[in-house]
Amino acid sequence: MSSMTFEQLELDPILVRALTDMGYAKPTTIQSQVIPEAMSGRDIMASAPTGTGKTAAFLLPICQHLLDFPRRNAGPARILILTPTRELAIQIGEDAKKIARHTPLRVEVITGGVHESQHLPALTKTTDIVVATPGRLLQYIEEESFDCRDIEMLVLDEADRMLDMGFIKEVDRIAAEARWRRQTMLFSATLEGHGLMKFAADLLKDPVEVSAEPPRSERKKINQWVHMADNPEHKFALLLNLLRQPDVTRSIIFVKTRERLMELASRLQQEGLHNAWLRGEMEQEKRNEALSRFRIGRVNILVATDVASRGIDLPQVSHVINYDMPRTADVYVHRIGRTGRAGQKGTAISLIEAHDMPLLVKVEKYIEEPLKRRFIEGLRPQHKEAKVASRKKKDGERSSKKKVAPVKKEKVRLRDTKAKGKPKWATEKSAADKANKSGRKPAAKDNNQ
Repeated sequence: MSSMTFEQLELDPILVRALTDMGYAKPTTIQSQVIPEAMSGRDIMASAPTGTGKTAAFLLPICQHLLDFPRRNAGPARILILTPTRELAIQIGEDAKKIARHTPLRVEVITGGVHESQHLPALTKTTDIVVATPGRLLQYIEEESFDCRDIEMLVLDEADRMLDMGFIKEVDRIAAEARWRRQTMLFSATLEGHGLMKFAADLLKDPVEVSAEPPRSERKKINQWVHMADNPEHKFALLLNLLRQPDVTRSIIFVKTRERLMELASRLQQEGLHNAWLRGEMEQEKRNEALSRFRIGRVNILVATDVASRGIDLPQVSHVINYDMPRTADVYVHRIGRTGRAGQKGTAISLIEAHDMPLLVKVEKYIEEPLKRRFIEGLRPQHKEAKVASRKKKDGERSSKKKVAPVKKEKVRLRDTKAKGKPKWATEKSAADKANKSGRKPAAKDNNQ
């Protein structure tokens, strides 16, 4: 796949020129798998974590379709891309404009947190591609301001996150409104879980299933390792040491809750490490301000929760630090995909306490490689981590054997020691009964004795 070019994918030279302007020389794995199938008109169900180039994987066949079949009359959108968050919608909108820069195609974005007047072009003017979040778009559909009847292609990006965020009813309604479409593409970080598979089955017709875990070559751009921490104070000391290293130029630190985020952000501030932070349910203005401060380099540390960071494409992130481990392994892959983007190298570091060991084991199984352990002189852990994980496993195995083995042995012993024939007391009783019948009771008794 690596030797393939965008020209070989039969893309219009006008699109290839835009890709060259964007600095893309060769298609990624997901792009070379999805683009030919999508251009043949098939429905697509793709597993594609962040950082694999999935946005261009659906934008390129979309733009090619619009160029191959130009519109004859003015009218509403022909392509609808649904995405779970505002930031992701804005990001996809920007990418679509860059890819379509040398074409007459018009791209508009509809999201919440924005005054309706900003959406007037998408609702009233001739538009080719609309990128939207489900809630705000459905509001316009119900008001009959947005018309879905001309939608030819529907794309659902980060479908797993849409399910997690409770958008399934809105997406079903929108898909029903766009029921005359010719093609549907669904992209998700993972294709696991009954909910997602049912969601996909309802929306897609005979889809091509594409799974594009980042190949080893793309994964190797991200150097991954762990530091073992004895307790929360030791973990914080490790973090401070890491953030003060000269190669840690721009970092995103992930935590699991909003409370943890506020605590960590203020502690870093007290240590003179200025940072911006991002959490769920922030006002759009504040989110934009935090992202802008990080993007332009006014601060080089961003502290974030998973919900807040979904779908944000930030440039030149040198390090991702998992201060708290994520609850699932696919979220780990998603987090570390924030670094090592656009062909650059990146680093992902996880700080692990004893209670994180089960999560670490899950991650190592999922990515099919053990994560290197590293130590900082003067901050070495006092406890050995291997004993925690392995002892639990062995104890479990031993106890299960204890339960099973003795039961089997007992059964064998009972069966093997059963008396063959009559026991002694039964034989004596039988002889006594015979003697009684023949009237020789004393003699029988004497003989027996």
